[in-house]
Amino acid sequence: MLGYITIIFACQLAGELMVATLRIPIPGPVAGMLLLFSGLIMRGSIPDDLGKVGDFFLSNFSLLFVPAGVGVMLHAGLLGREWLPLAVALVISTLMTIAVTAWTMRWLSKPSDEGDQS
Repeated sequence: MLGYITIIFACQLAGELMVATLRIPIPGPVAGMLLLFSGLIMRGSIPDDLGKVGDFFLSNFSLLFVPAGVGVMLHAGLLGREWLPLAVALVISTLMTIAVTAWTMRWLSKPSDEGDQS
């Protein structure tokens, strides 16, 4: 299992290095996740132990939000001063997420033309 944890962190590091070197405007961990995903697609399956490591991380996912919560509390004054732009951004991003999700579900649930034509 330690090997798979190392692979996950190595992909994250590779993503961080790739983003910093190529100046790609995405977060390094997202690039690392794409690298790991690409590797798993090429492999054709997810190893059982990697699945167990992923399940462990997901079961303890709430702990990963502690630093973000501390940051929010640390900058509470700034959030209080900038509440209007933050609220507008939250509302707009939520509406956009709902719209994209609805469009994607509509697109994915279209009946295929190759099916029954009765």
